[in-house]
Amino acid sequence: MRFDVITLFPELFAPFLACGVTRRAYASGQVQVHLWNPRDHAEGNYRRVDDRPFGGGPGMVMMAEPLARCLAAIRADRAEAEGAQAPLVLFSPVGRRLDHAAVQGWSAGVGAVLLCGRYEGVDQRFIDAHVDVQVSLGDFVLSGGEIAAMALLDAVARLQPGVLHDDDSHQLDSFNPALDGLLDCPHYTRPEQWQGLGVPAPLLSGHHAQIERWRRDQRLLVTARHRPDLLEAARARGQITRADEDLLARSRALL
Repeated sequence: MRFDVITLFPELFAPFLACGVTRRAYASGQVQVHLWNPRDHAEGNYRRVDDRPFGGGPGMVMMAEPLARCLAAIRADRAEAEGAQAPLVLFSPVGRRLDHAAVQGWSAGVGAVLLCGRYEGVDQRFIDAHVDVQVSLGDFVLSGGEIAAMALLDAVARLQPGVLHDDDSHQLDSFNPALDGLLDCPHYTRPEQWQGLGVPAPLLSGHHAQIERWRRDQRLLVTARHRPDLLEAARARGQITRADEDLLARSRALL
């Protein structure tokens, strides 16, 4: 799996690729990350990659030609066959919001070219000619696409075999189909008492069925409280049982 990142600030990625549990994916080559600076493909002494927007207004716009040259160099380096090119992804407010299903799709693919925009954005002509997918992290604006690119890389890398200590641990993540798309339950560790607060009794019981029922109940309650849309989606898929509904009804009666 190979990701090529087009960024004006490749130095931002050095600590990200060398730290944390996901570094295993990058160090082993399971997830290859190549960094490309469009300034290396710009003309003139100043290697200019941006200019003022037509029509006036604040800020600058990334120019199409340096990006096109950079993309051509990436395509040549990847030695892609015609019709089998990795998609070019632009991180943009108009894109589909990144979610677990999308991350799973990327994690099972061959990679992509990630374009990190800056300034007021990218010349629309380049977007129309070359961008295949637009992705958003949410309804807010970042100073550049680098953080969004790192978020996608991290989410994809941790799903690769052998990256996490336990290959099955991501199956218990929030939003995972193994949890019916619900939020995860609360977690506790030693000591059993901390500042007068204890650990829920079922977790100390050693009774597997009680522990799993407690965790299921907590996932339902946490999701109902914080993300009722996820609960409704699970209900529409027929994943909420009669016992689940009884618990939710009791919790509503106590409010």
